[in-house]
Amino acid sequence: MYYRFFAITFFLLLPYLLNAQAYDLVIKNGRVIDGTGNPWIYADVAIQNGRIVRVGRIASTNAKRIIDATGLMVAPGFIDVHTHVEGDLEVQPGAPNFVYDGVTTLITGNCGDSHTNLRTYFDTLRAKGISVNLASLVGHNAVRLRVMKTAFRDPTAREQAEMETLVEQAMKDGAVGISTGLIYTPGTYAHTPEIISLAKMASRYGGVYASHIRNEGQNVKQAIEEAILISREAHIPVEISHFKVASKPLWGKSVETIELVEAARREGLDVTVDQYPYTASSTSLASIIPSWALADGDSMVLTRFHNPATRTKIRTEMLETLAKNVRKNYEYAVVSYYGADTTFNGLSISRINQKLGRKNTAETEADLVMDMMERCHMEHVQMVYHTMSETDVETIMRYSNTMIASDAGVSVFGSGMPHPRGYGTNARVLGRYVRERKVIPLEEAVRRMTSLPAQRFQLTDRGLLRPGYAADIILFNEKIVSDRATYEQPHAYTTGINWVLVNGTPIIDNGKHTGQRSGQLLMGPGYEK
Repeated sequence: MYYRFFAITFFLLLPYLLNAQAYDLVIKNGRVIDGTGNPWIYADVAIQNGRIVRVGRIASTNAKRIIDATGLMVAPGFIDVHTHVEGDLEVQPGAPNFVYDGVTTLITGNCGDSHTNLRTYFDTLRAKGISVNLASLVGHNAVRLRVMKTAFRDPTAREQAEMETLVEQAMKDGAVGISTGLIYTPGTYAHTPEIISLAKMASRYGGVYASHIRNEGQNVKQAIEEAILISREAHIPVEISHFKVASKPLWGKSVETIELVEAARREGLDVTVDQYPYTASSTSLASIIPSWALADGDSMVLTRFHNPATRTKIRTEMLETLAKNVRKNYEYAVVSYYGADTTFNGLSISRINQKLGRKNTAETEADLVMDMMERCHMEHVQMVYHTMSETDVETIMRYSNTMIASDAGVSVFGSGMPHPRGYGTNARVLGRYVRERKVIPLEEAVRRMTSLPAQRFQLTDRGLLRPGYAADIILFNEKIVSDRATYEQPHAYTTGINWVLVNGTPIIDNGKHTGQRSGQLLMGPGYEK
């Protein structure tokens, strides 16, 4: 009898006991977008020990802290699936350009560029502490460079085995997959069978194949087909990076490139894509040069530049590429950062050519590109290329399997003229494409930035607001959230994202960066301690 009395009493008091539970932090009165794509609901979110422990109405609590989210959206922290932060987080562990934009997790190692010793890299960041979570791919270019340098040939059997061993070790060290950058040296010299073999190794450990495909312009369809072939042959999920159509004659063809992806999915191949919400890309000045001319090291490249016949061949191919893309000159190519002469920053190749008093022709501009590379001693020159159409950007964004990605590193505030995507990618989607242009609904946009990337990279406790999940949470005002960075004034942080929590710790607290370093290193499925 007493047992029944106490059992009934406990059952009746249970809601009050739950509400009285001590929490580290409770977010109250917000409209919760849980990351699934479902409509928002009014709910409170309770956090304990860096984890979400309750989502629902919490009437009273003795939480250590309460954040009043009245008038704000509460969503999972954004997962940026395509970043380049090698060397950046060691210098700027707070990653302010990312966290002000609502990003709580970065996937780095993209476009074939990564550390080859990931265990050491992770240990370094773990010891230093970082404000965001980080996962990494292992880069094919980095692996090939280590084994073959910049050789323009197929690997020997021994070299292929060495590369496979490096990929295997990286997967054991925690890589979430393998990436390629097939327009860059030395990855551009690799034929498909080489990549398939390495992708098979990543697949063995549950990894993903993320690819900056071989061509995003005239031959974009063939390049997509190559990525799909690698998925088919290596039995590996594929993420096609910064999906685009970067050639004027093909503008509007994104419907057809998306259909290639959908056809692969109907076949049973797990292929998805990501994009940044801009009509300009950003990569190296060297990408304008024919890839064969960049082989075998800097000294050989300079030798080719100095040889009249070879220089003519390089120039001719550059002009042919311009003609194929219906461009008369290099006005579309704008310098982001040129260390040899920072007065070039923000100017197009055409404008620099004019500034230097050179003849106003595409031929002299092509020569200028080679001269600029030589003048900076073959160091990296970052560019912004205006090559895409707004129609294609919106078409790709409407595709349900498109994630959002910045393709950026940790920006040094005030340095150079970087692509604005490094500051405002996610806010631009929420402000321009959701609120203003109504390309996709708000809840769908959040899904593309949270649960969809978490699913793709097997981040099993991220991307949703659910009990048991990591407390990576953002609070934003959907009426005012905006990107402020522009091509002309790129150094400007996002506005309208008031709070950003990483593993339960506020990194952005009422609009201010706290400097806390609560980020974690996220290991892939093949990780061995």
